[in-house]
Amino acid sequence: MDLKAPSNIANYIAGSLQAPLNGKYIDNVNPASGEAYSQTPDSDSKDIDEAVGAAKAAFPLWSTTPAEERFKILNRIAQLIDDNLDALALAETNDNGKPLWLSKRVDIPRASSNFRFFATGIMHFSTDSHSMEDKAINYTLRQPIGVVGCISPWNLPLYLFTWKIAPALAAGNCVVAKPSEVTPMTAYLLSHICIEAGLPAGVLNIVHGTGPGCGAAITAHPGIKAISFTGSTRAGREIAATAAPMFKKVSLELGGKNPNIIFADCDWDKMMRTTVQSSFSNQGQICLCGSRVLVEESIYEKFKAEFIARTKKLIVGDPLDDHSKQGAVVSKLHFDKVLGCIELAKQEGGKILAGGNVVKVPGRCENGLFIEPTIIEGLGPNCRTNMEEIFGPVVTLQSFKTEDEALQLANASDYGLSATIWTQDVSRANRVAAKVHSGIIWVNCWLLRDLRTPFGGFKNSGVGREGGWEALRFFTEPKNVCIEL
Repeated sequence: MDLKAPSNIANYIAGSLQAPLNGKYIDNVNPASGEAYSQTPDSDSKDIDEAVGAAKAAFPLWSTTPAEERFKILNRIAQLIDDNLDALALAETNDNGKPLWLSKRVDIPRASSNFRFFATGIMHFSTDSHSMEDKAINYTLRQPIGVVGCISPWNLPLYLFTWKIAPALAAGNCVVAKPSEVTPMTAYLLSHICIEAGLPAGVLNIVHGTGPGCGAAITAHPGIKAISFTGSTRAGREIAATAAPMFKKVSLELGGKNPNIIFADCDWDKMMRTTVQSSFSNQGQICLCGSRVLVEESIYEKFKAEFIARTKKLIVGDPLDDHSKQGAVVSKLHFDKVLGCIELAKQEGGKILAGGNVVKVPGRCENGLFIEPTIIEGLGPNCRTNMEEIFGPVVTLQSFKTEDEALQLANASDYGLSATIWTQDVSRANRVAAKVHSGIIWVNCWLLRDLRTPFGGFKNSGVGREGGWEALRFFTEPKNVCIEL
């Protein structure tokens, strides 16, 4: 198949591509060029009603489709994603502003892996049975919920979109999904892939629109029984407030303000390479980026000098250029927010060690939204810059003297998504990992993911877990059957 980005994106409802019922569209802007290169549906509750109706109609057959047949279809989708890697990566780069090489190397391959993993996983998904000696046998049925809602963010558009819909479909649910209106193109192209793969009509419905106009309608719809959301903590609170009185299942993967804890006995070269990556990958627009770098005092000055030098070598430029290490920030709204956060850090007494400025890229990107990778020093743990999620190419540096002080700094945030620990002391690594208040801990690595493991955070970073069996359990409801002997 030949995937191409259209001038007008369409909703995917009941197996067909269609315009929004209200006829309204919003601009889809390439942040690297500043130009609107397509139009995205500005759908509303009427489109959601139609999508829910299509999903309800498809559910009886899809929920009873043998797991092996679901496996074949989802695996076919995975293969078609692989076959169309170049087109999908270009669409994501045009939407998101990230370097094209990054989309090709990480985002699109992980999207196909999501489908392939859960397609295979449902073939091995087991349930429990319990014998009450000579009295009875209990066994648990895990059945699909029905129609579920999946709402994904703009930072990893296809990767996180498929991270939600793949387990939901594998478990036998029908889905009403909303990608971010800021980065809609890969989800639209996935619609074509699903049609080509033979996914039955109504099993997956992709509706494009804003959070208030479309996402809120998904959350509030009485026909949608569960919500899986990745995005801001603010939006997560609103979803939880709407869903709770309706007794919907909710999984919320929210913000992060992640500590990167560096001890003096670390593997220096590996730590430095990875810390630059974990600080600024995708312009810092990954919820797992280490935005608070905590360094043991004895190596702090050495670390600071080399970290600044390496950061200044990062090339900010056209995302289509293979030499660019940093692309554009995703939107004008977010661009202004990040610059405002840098200014706030100055007002709080922070010292800009590197970056902090807008970058003007010549040529086709002269109107693009580019910001230098920024390093800030001299801020306390409780200032706004260290407490609030910036979600951009901005990190702060802090030093610590003892392990206990490192833990106090790491746990000072209201967030608790991930943390990275750098040490060659195995006992210390285990001790610190157990005491850091984060749901995901990396030791001497970053962003190394095993899809079999649960994924999620503590505190303001959300509730529930995604990934592996946890995702399949979330998208099913347990029913106990007791048979007396």
